[in-house]
Amino acid sequence: MSDIQGSTDLVTGAAQGIGRAIALRLASDGADVALVDLNEDKLGVVADEVAALGRKAISIGADVSDRDQVHAAVERADRDLGTLRTVVNNAGIVQVKPISEATPADLDAIVGVNVAGVVWGIQAAAKTFVEHGTKGAIINASSIAGHDGFALLSLYSATKFAVRALTQAAAKELAPHHITVNAYCPGVVDTDMWITVDREMAKHTGAEPGATYAQYVDGIALGRAETPQDVAGFVSYLAGPDARYMTGQAPLIDGGLVYR
Repeated sequence: MSDIQGSTDLVTGAAQGIGRAIALRLASDGADVALVDLNEDKLGVVADEVAALGRKAISIGADVSDRDQVHAAVERADRDLGTLRTVVNNAGIVQVKPISEATPADLDAIVGVNVAGVVWGIQAAAKTFVEHGTKGAIINASSIAGHDGFALLSLYSATKFAVRALTQAAAKELAPHHITVNAYCPGVVDTDMWITVDREMAKHTGAEPGATYAQYVDGIALGRAETPQDVAGFVSYLAGPDARYMTGQAPLIDGGLVYR
């Protein structure tokens, strides 16, 4: 368990999947949590789950592709919950199609969430941390697809490679302020996103529903699909004091699927 008792943390994409698991793990480890997502109905459920763990939560509806909304969310969390110590830029979307079929709208949409959303989150967190003199942690969502480009996931892979670059550059820029910037790179996680990936890949490959997912899981050395809680435990470590000498890194946490 990470010692983050009394911390105030913000998580984007917190309404479901990995984001929800991260928010609940941070709360379980002692943090109050600002929950950010477009789906405000589901956010309310997660906020209740955080409260059941004995921690405070606020729900903030925001589109991470909109710079002003991200900055406003961070400012509100800092004002209403207390001085922020950790910002987790978790929100992301996936697209599955051949690169030859990608459209300008596809590119704009996925870059807006997966890349711009991280940029605005880093900006907003750094601004708040510097103003308060906080030795904060910024934690970004990359992926195994940020280490290895995957067929039919070209734009998604490109955005996750970009997150690694942003993480490294921001870590160098913010180190003089004692702000750490790291990323986490999950693999095949048992969430709605992978249900989507499996279904969409089957349309292009002719595989039976579930077969693509099963194929990827079969390649995992530890012999099972990843859970959101597997990811959340690592993010809590990155948010805690034991990771204070780690910055600019994007470790794989995938059960042994991609090796670097």
